[in-house]
Amino acid sequence: MSHQHQAIPTDGSLHADCANCFGLCCVALPFAASADFAVDKGAGQPCTNLLADSRCGIHSQLRERGFPGCTVFDCFGAGQKISQLTFGGQDWGQAPRTARQMFAVFPVMRQLHELLWYVTEALTLQAAKPVHEALRTALEDTERLTRGSADEITEIDVAALRRDINTLLLRTSELVRSKVAGRKKNHRGADLIGAKLRGADLRGANLRGAYLIAADLRGADLRSADVIGADFRDTDLRGADLTGAIFLTQAQLNAAKGDSTTTLPPALSHPMHW
Repeated sequence: MSHQHQAIPTDGSLHADCANCFGLCCVALPFAASADFAVDKGAGQPCTNLLADSRCGIHSQLRERGFPGCTVFDCFGAGQKISQLTFGGQDWGQAPRTARQMFAVFPVMRQLHELLWYVTEALTLQAAKPVHEALRTALEDTERLTRGSADEITEIDVAALRRDINTLLLRTSELVRSKVAGRKKNHRGADLIGAKLRGADLRGANLRGAYLIAADLRGADLRSADVIGADFRDTDLRGADLTGAIFLTQAQLNAAKGDSTTTLPPALSHPMHW
């Protein structure tokens, strides 16, 4: 591969730091009883497993106790940003008047941090150098938005911001995948649920938004494939090569099945349940 794909240079701000968060994902977000969650919970309602110190009482047994959905979720560091910066370390549990506003900020901040993750990664890709200047501007502008007040953050038009940044990410994808020799497969938004793709050559493929739920990708080659927004729930990635797969997130890997033979980009890690 002629493009360069390095570990995402970060000070940890785009990785969840639960020790510095007030359990926001366990309170702010709703979930319904399903295969992912054992019970129903409304938005703004603390999960019954949330302890007084904002830690999960069954963290090491989430999957066994019927909460695999919790092990898949990733806030991209939004939780600690809100807890420590936006609200200056003021715990919603100790200052209930801040709770409603803090919970409203959380889903917005998470989307902003997800965009920061993608843009930061794009800036590590040498093949995307033609758009690096625009990407740096987008990074700075989005980071500035995350540092606004709670009221300012909740007023952000995230959909418009996503559209603007996605234009840059699409161009990044085209530049990176063009470096892969041969004809690349286009499965953008494709229904590949349960597909038999064992050992498939998907180098440089476009898998943006593809539905890969329970697909068999054992031993598949996904080097330099664009997987932004692809649904990897229960996808079998054992032995698959995702080296340099672009816009892959930890949440996608957490939702999939894999093992020690699954090769990942350096910025990501093998989930504990693999």
